[in-house]
Amino acid sequence: MTQVFTTSNLVRTSTFFQNAGVSITFVFLPIIAKNTSQSFFEIGLIIAAFSLAQILSSMFFGRVSDKKGNRLFFIQAGFVVSSIVFALHYFADNSLLLFLARISAGIATGIMIPAMLAYSYESSTEKTKVASVISFQALGWLAGIIAAGISNDEKIIFLVSAGFFAVGFLFSLKLPKISSEKLEGSGLTKQVIVKNKTLFFSLLLRHTGATAVWAILPIVLTESMGARLYEVSIVYIANTLTSFVIMTMMGTRLRINNVTKFKIGLGLTIFVFIGLALVKEWWMAFPFMALVGLSWAFLYIGGNVHLMENNPKSTSTGIFSSTVSIASVIGPLVAGAIASYFGFASVMYFAAAISFSAFLISLAIKK
Repeated sequence: MTQVFTTSNLVRTSTFFQNAGVSITFVFLPIIAKNTSQSFFEIGLIIAAFSLAQILSSMFFGRVSDKKGNRLFFIQAGFVVSSIVFALHYFADNSLLLFLARISAGIATGIMIPAMLAYSYESSTEKTKVASVISFQALGWLAGIIAAGISNDEKIIFLVSAGFFAVGFLFSLKLPKISSEKLEGSGLTKQVIVKNKTLFFSLLLRHTGATAVWAILPIVLTESMGARLYEVSIVYIANTLTSFVIMTMMGTRLRINNVTKFKIGLGLTIFVFIGLALVKEWWMAFPFMALVGLSWAFLYIGGNVHLMENNPKSTSTGIFSSTVSIASVIGPLVAGAIASYFGFASVMYFAAAISFSAFLISLAIKK
């Protein structure tokens, strides 16, 4: 029993439920948003609202976490607030309420994300195996997407999401408090951004393309290709399952330089979106979503571990998370505009082009 409740296993379990809570709403959200509005631009705004709030929340709470040196407080607070906020999504039956609910969700999840990453790194005695701990993010996403497909209900998923966060909170209560160095002083966030500007900018470009595609892909699969909700979940499972397997392997077998991992992840993304543009049936998206999982595992682990090895941990991972969130604001808005005028396939080609630009920029990152 002692072996089961080791710190590493508790971190893995807490990480699992944190990401399961977020992901269960991820796949169906464009469809839910479309039920409240027929405007692609409004759908883009609703999807972007979550990320817009998470930008400020992750950067703010990531910096405060480094300043206070108490990761556990922010992890537990994030679980509690997220459980409440995601449950309230159940009552969002129009576009305005859904928009406000997504803003609240972004703030709530942003409280814990940087602290959880930093805690995962600091609690691991073997830093090379931190990837196997972080891999439970992908396993959580996998579980959330499967749960979404099983529930097959656009309302119930919010209550299940709240339950995931509540269970994650219970496991986080068993986590030991780890003392972290308190990093005082002003201007630290700016210093980290300037030092790693090439990494953050290439990440911003890549994820802008990715989130543009994710904003319209569920709609394409259901409306253009006739996929049912559980079949959409099956497509997304290929992504998360591959990501989990690769992240786990990085802790033991794939000992590649972290900057190199990041660059590989960016490069592979280009082929994903070119492939998705050519898909004619929903099941044909399966191998390309597996490739997404492979690329995300490389760039996420490579980017975050490189940052934590060379910068204040919670601050730098908070900026990484906020960069992803900034892209998640821009991407859906761009997708709405492009899809309205040029069609769905054009969004895929835009994503491929901007990912190629990101890869070229990343070549300047030094190991």
